[in-house]
Amino acid sequence: MTDIVRIDDEVINVDDFVRILKLGGQFESLVEQIVRDKLTVNAAKKGGIPVSAEEIQERADQFRRVQGLHRAADMNQYLDALGVSLDEFEEFITDALYQEKMIAKVCNERAIEEYFKLNSPKFDSIEVSHIVLDAEGKAKEMMSVLRDDPDSFAEMAREHSIADTRERGGVIGKVLRGSLKTDIEARVFNAKVGDLLGPFASHDKSQFEIFTVTAKHPATLDEEAAAEIRRQLREDWLLGRAQEHIIEAR
Repeated sequence: MTDIVRIDDEVINVDDFVRILKLGGQFESLVEQIVRDKLTVNAAKKGGIPVSAEEIQERADQFRRVQGLHRAADMNQYLDALGVSLDEFEEFITDALYQEKMIAKVCNERAIEEYFKLNSPKFDSIEVSHIVLDAEGKAKEMMSVLRDDPDSFAEMAREHSIADTRERGGVIGKVLRGSLKTDIEARVFNAKVGDLLGPFASHDKSQFEIFTVTAKHPATLDEEAAAEIRRQLREDWLLGRAQEHIIEAR
């Protein structure tokens, strides 16, 4: 059994390490990331994506600079301390390049633009504020106050809301579709700027939420939207690759 670390007379081996990861809830996420990386590398190789010796050398040099390993002897000593061979290090660098190139191909600009055209309503956004109260009667009374004096929303939030946003005057900020509960979202996104909405009860009737819409932003393919599209394209692509393989947890 391979030992990982010794603390006085206590030795932590690989089995101990895996058990700690599992009990700490970290094992599955780590395995999932490894699987995602392997699927990406395999797809890149199968698709004939090239990685040149020059690119590997450039990335290795970059790694050494980041680690402060300026001499070949320093690099060899670093790898020896990790128990990693030079070939294993080169494979690690090469796989990272395969991953980057594969994901860049999947998430290219044309794919981003096409996804946006087909799903642009998902990227409509609004700016909202809210007030959360602990009784329906208080919420109804607050609605009456706000209808008479809508400009007092921030002040009322600071004085009466039980939400974490109270110090900001109830400001939630900019939200995309899918960020709010389904029943609330439809009404909020269809509201006009300045509209009051609510009170909406939590599932256990312990909290009641009032919203106001402060701004509306039609979908635009800005960097924030592009980043979300890249994430979605990557996840959809990885799901498709996973379905092509037999993946078994051990």
